[in-house]
Amino acid sequence: MRIIAGAFKGRRFYPPADKWPTRPTTDFAKEGLFNILENRMEFAGAICLDLFGGTGNHSFELISRGVEQVTYVDKHRPAVTFVHQLARELDITDRIKIVFADVSRFLTHKSGAFDYIFAGPPYPLTWIPEIPDLIFNHGWLKEGGIFVLETNPNHRFDHHPRFKELRTYGKTHFSFFG
Repeated sequence: MRIIAGAFKGRRFYPPADKWPTRPTTDFAKEGLFNILENRMEFAGAICLDLFGGTGNHSFELISRGVEQVTYVDKHRPAVTFVHQLARELDITDRIKIVFADVSRFLTHKSGAFDYIFAGPPYPLTWIPEIPDLIFNHGWLKEGGIFVLETNPNHRFDHHPRFKELRTYGKTHFSFFG
């Protein structure tokens, strides 16, 4: 895991994730995504939500780039423990809210609106098609905000009324909603 830009640029982290049920976004795909985001949102002061946070790769990149607050959500205890430890090591515990929870249950309880939401679910997850509606029906995204859903090529969202565009990086697909 590598931080691409910002305060922690170039830092590498090595989560003990060999047997975790996580699939970290590749550096190539993450760099492409953040190049797009740099042109579409102001990181400074943004409030962000990282669903299926896994190793915290996305959360730490956001914080490095200056977001005010990230809420990280994952149900895999070793990943949550790793993110807690790394947040303490980086002295950013005041900028990351770590939630140990199942994302499907978390999304049914409204607790705030976000400028940017990223969801990187496990590709075999059966309810991936429901994620955009859970986000929008429960008011998780602020007006003018960006929601990005990472999937493989087996999922298409161009029929969704809030779908904006698709960006692909190899077999990684980022569907943008707004």
